[in-house]
Amino acid sequence: MSVFFKVYIRALCLPMIVLLSTFVQAGESEVREAIQTALPQFNVAKITPHEASGLYVVEFDSGNTLYATENGNYFVAGDLYRMEGGGLVNETEQVKLAKLEAWPAEDMVIYEAAEEKAHITVFTDVDCGYCRMLHNEVPELNDLGITVRYLAFPRAGVGSHSYNKMVSVWCSDDPKALMDKAKQGIGIPENKCVNPIAQQRALGEAVGVRGTPTIFLSTGSIMPGYMPAAELAKELGL
Repeated sequence: MSVFFKVYIRALCLPMIVLLSTFVQAGESEVREAIQTALPQFNVAKITPHEASGLYVVEFDSGNTLYATENGNYFVAGDLYRMEGGGLVNETEQVKLAKLEAWPAEDMVIYEAAEEKAHITVFTDVDCGYCRMLHNEVPELNDLGITVRYLAFPRAGVGSHSYNKMVSVWCSDDPKALMDKAKQGIGIPENKCVNPIAQQRALGEAVGVRGTPTIFLSTGSIMPGYMPAAELAKELGL
């Protein structure tokens, strides 16, 4: 969730509850009207009922998500947890992970473990210092049985220098070789093709990526930032 969004939500939280309380009829249309009245600067992409909790899931174009009561009186800005087996399951993170798992593997740059025990999906930028630190540990991760799957997230945006370098990586005949060079700061040849870089960046924004590296574990947990290989293995239960 973006810093601006969080700050805005905190600032409007109490007056917004009063405002939303005027919308008392149940249903998606009432939730939509309440949210759009209270947050007109954010575009609602989709509203779906969450049957188990009785809440409505409100997704914005920005990638942020709110959970609203069916009568539009109240909302929650944050992750939705389910109590299960004496523990907690973060359903919001599970939804994000499902979006990543649905992404075609052929559009990723993948470093496969010889004997895979788990995998991580990493939003990366070839010019990010901490991304380079993590990349240096890819061989160790592979030795631990962890496959590393890269998605592109050029921090400076589409059309930036980093974006163009990542296009060159993804469009090359040997993406892993060029990824290795780019992560070492070595110049790489320019390549162009129809590529998924812009779409992957948009996917990152939709699942809450705000910096790189952002690591999604196959267990469903999200690690915002660099984490050493040994600690990642521990988080994965290896």
